Amino acid sequence: MISVAEALDKLFALARPLETETVPLAQGHGRVLAAPLAARLTQPPFSASAMDGYAICEEDACPEIQLRVIGEAAAGHRFEGTVARGNAVRIFTGAPIPAGASRVIIQEDVVRDGDMITLGDTLDKGPHIRPAGADFAEGTPFHAPKRLTPADIALLAAMNLAELPVIRRPRVAIMSTGDELVMPGETPGPDQIIVSNSFGLAALLSDLGAEPRLLPIARDNHDSLRTAFSLIEDADLVLTIGGASVGDHDLVGNVAADLGMERSFYKIAMRPGKPLMAGRLATGAMMIGLPGNPVSAMVCGHVFVTPVIRALQGLPPAPATEATAALAAPVAANGPREHYMRARIENGQITAFNRQDSALLSVLAAANGLLIRPPNDPAREAGETVRYISL
Repeated sequence: MISVAEALDKLFALARPLETETVPLAQGHGRVLAAPLAARLTQPPFSASAMDGYAICEEDACPEIQLRVIGEAAAGHRFEGTVARGNAVRIFTGAPIPAGASRVIIQEDVVRDGDMITLGDTLDKGPHIRPAGADFAEGTPFHAPKRLTPADIALLAAMNLAELPVIRRPRVAIMSTGDELVMPGETPGPDQIIVSNSFGLAALLSDLGAEPRLLPIARDNHDSLRTAFSLIEDADLVLTIGGASVGDHDLVGNVAADLGMERSFYKIAMRPGKPLMAGRLATGAMMIGLPGNPVSAMVCGHVFVTPVIRALQGLPPAPATEATAALAAPVAANGPREHYMRARIENGQITAFNRQDSALLSVLAAANGLLIRPPNDPAREAGETVRYISL
């Protein structure tokens, strides 16, 4: 068995970043930007009013002074003249500052009578002007690689970038295996259960920006498994679920090897998730053989599949992001394998669930984190700091 860290290194060695494609800006959310970009204009492109009020010369910003209104400026409609001493221009938020003006007096500090205004007896500091280029200048870089957030999309739009070079979405084929499995909505036989792992992993992959594809359930025989592998088509990554252990009916590794898989590793010193394998298929696709227990498959999805998808998208290879919290209750000593315990994080404290059986999806659904216990970690008391992965 190898460690989790060693397994991740081997997986990253298999994960080749995918090619780039160009998409419209509106389709960029959640995609990974493949190449740096630069702003095509300055924002704001002109000095603009930050408030509704009156644009005047700074020298006229005196309490109770009277000024003549000579025009109006609104967003999209500038005042074409020049503001001289003794004059004012009615201005609205977002409008260009007229030539000669250097201060905006907010409308609450002004009394207007026809074409004349009188400033109040107290004035705020102002100047209520957004200078040209206050947000960014033409040529300002936008760095890559980066997974694009809604705020990023808004910024790129303001930079006048209508198309984006992004990494192609990874195509992931998901193959559940086992004679005991039936699809949700079907009536299981007396010895059967509903397949669940593949749907949970597909949801996880969708959240990561991949394109999951569920293959038909492969039965525990060579012909059915070969048929399932023939359906992987253009997948970049194949996830098999179950059949990766050493029982008489665990045939996935043998069939994959018969079909040309070059195995990278098998078995990891972790729980849940020990019987994990990985390699490269003859098609060029990566393959990760996940354990069949529902929780094991999902935990391995967070610990291994998530970092692999990020690497395929051109992001720096790195383990799942960790955080720390104080234990709310003691935990017993850990054994020789790294343990990812389902846990609940609340108010800065973390509590491991009492039941950690790898078949209990209800416990996983109630968890919002995986408490990480290093191999042979001694018993820990409440208040001690531990590491965890957020779910």
